[in-house]
Amino acid sequence: MESKKTGKMYTLKDFLLGMKNGIIDQNPTFVQVLGLCPTLATTTSVINAVGMGLATTAVLMFSNLFISLLRKIIPKQVRIAAYIVIISAFVTAVEMLMKAYFPELYESLGVFIALIVVNCIILARAEAFASKNKPLPSLVDGISIGLGFTLALSLLGAVREILGAGSLFGISLFGENFMPAQLFIMPAGAFLTLGFLIASVNGFKMKAAERKLKAEKQIEQGEVALNSQTQTSVGLSGGKISVNSDAGLAENKKIPGNAKAAPSPAGSDVEKKEE
Repeated sequence: MESKKTGKMYTLKDFLLGMKNGIIDQNPTFVQVLGLCPTLATTTSVINAVGMGLATTAVLMFSNLFISLLRKIIPKQVRIAAYIVIISAFVTAVEMLMKAYFPELYESLGVFIALIVVNCIILARAEAFASKNKPLPSLVDGISIGLGFTLALSLLGAVREILGAGSLFGISLFGENFMPAQLFIMPAGAFLTLGFLIASVNGFKMKAAERKLKAEKQIEQGEVALNSQTQTSVGLSGGKISVNSDAGLAENKKIPGNAKAAPSPAGSDVEKKEE
C-alpha cells in the first residue's frame, strides 16, 4: 500500500509507528483528554471498561475505513453529516450484536453504547485522519486509537474496582474483612482517579524525555571529544614530519671538512686539451 504524500509502500515500520502513536503518544484519554463521558461513566468495573473500549474500537475501525474509501466522493459541504451517518450505522450494528450475544454487558452499559455516535474521538479521527489518508493507514489509525482508548478505560476501571469494591473482574481480592473506599465507584472517584492517572502518565513522559535529552547530550559531548582528539593527533603528527624534514635539509647542507669537491666534466676536458 502506498502512502498519500510520498508514494512509498506502507511498511511494517509505518504500522508499528501508527500503533505506537495511537496507544502511547496520542492516547485519546491520557494525552488528548477526549471522550470523557464514557470514560467516567462506564469504568466502575474492568468488564464494563473493556466492553465499552472494544465497542468503540470496532466503530473506529470500520468508520475510518469507509470514510477513507469515500473521501473523494463525499462533498466537503456535507462531510460532517455524512460522517455521522456512517458512524451511526456501525454503532447500530455493534449495539445489535451486543444485545444478541452479550445481553448482560449491554444492559450494564445501557445508553452509552448509543452515545458512541457522538463520541468526539470517532468524529475527530474521521475529520483529522481518515478523510485525508488512504484506507490501510486509516484502518490502522482506528485500531491504534481504539486500543489506546480501551487500555485507558481498563486501567481506570481496574483502579476504581480494586479500591472501590475490593475486586477485579468481579473476583474478590481481599476477603470479607476488607473495607472498600466506595468513593472510587462514584463520579467523584472517577474524576480523582483520572486526574492521578493523567498526572502519572505525564510524569513518566517527562522523565523519559529528560533521559533522552541527557543521552543526546552525552553523545554530542562524546563526538566533540573524539573530534578534538583527532585534531590533536593530526597536529602532532604534522609537527613530527616538519621537524624530520628540517633536519634532513640541514644534514644535506653540511659538507665534511676532508671531503673534496668532485671535478666537473667540463674541467677534465680542458686539462686533456692542454696536455
